[in-house]
Amino acid sequence: MEILVIYYSLHGHTAQMARHIARGVEEIDGSSARVRTVPPVGTGIDRKTSQIPEEGPPYARNEDLKECGGLILGSPTRFGNMSAALKYFIDGTAAEWYSGVLEGKPAAVFTSTASLHGGQETTLLSMMLPLLHHGMFLVGLPYSESALIRTRGGGSPYGASHLAGWEGERELDEDEIRLCRALGRRVTQAALKLSAG
Repeated sequence: MEILVIYYSLHGHTAQMARHIARGVEEIDGSSARVRTVPPVGTGIDRKTSQIPEEGPPYARNEDLKECGGLILGSPTRFGNMSAALKYFIDGTAAEWYSGVLEGKPAAVFTSTASLHGGQETTLLSMMLPLLHHGMFLVGLPYSESALIRTRGGGSPYGASHLAGWEGERELDEDEIRLCRALGRRVTQAALKLSAG
C-alpha cells in the first residue's frame, strides 16, 4: 500500500510534518509513503520556477494521484486557507475528478501556522473540500490519541497541525510529532481496510 503525501512548505515546518506523517505510514507493515511537494506560484514576471526542486522530494504529478492508495495534503496557513501553490495543484486535477481516480480512497490533511489562532482549523477544512469533491473518505484524529488532549501547540480532530511561532522559531513538539505519525498510520490502516473490503 502506497500513501501519497503532497505538501507545500515555505519555511520548512510543513515539510517536517510531512516527514513525520510518512514515518507513520511506514510503521504499518507492507506500506510506504510517496512524498511529493508542489512548486510555488508566481505572477509570471518573477523568476521562473525550476522543473526540479533544488532540494527535497520531487514535484507532484497528476499520475501520482492515480497510483496512490490514499492521499494526505499539507499546507501552511494563508489567511485561514491553504496556500496558493497547493490550491493551484489541486485546481489542475479536473481530469482525475472526472475519471474518479480518487473515489473511495482515504484522505487527510495537515497544516502549520505562525500563531495559535492563525486559522489552523479553517485551513484544514479548506483542504478537505476538494477531497470531498473527489469522492474521498476523510480521516481525522480521534481523542483516543492522548496527544490530542495534551497538546499546547497544534493538533485537532480535523488533522495534524503545528504552531510554528511568529518568527518560525518553534520546532515541532513531541505531541505534534505523535499526531503527525498517528495521522499517517490512520490513513494507511483505512486504505488497507478499504482495499480488502
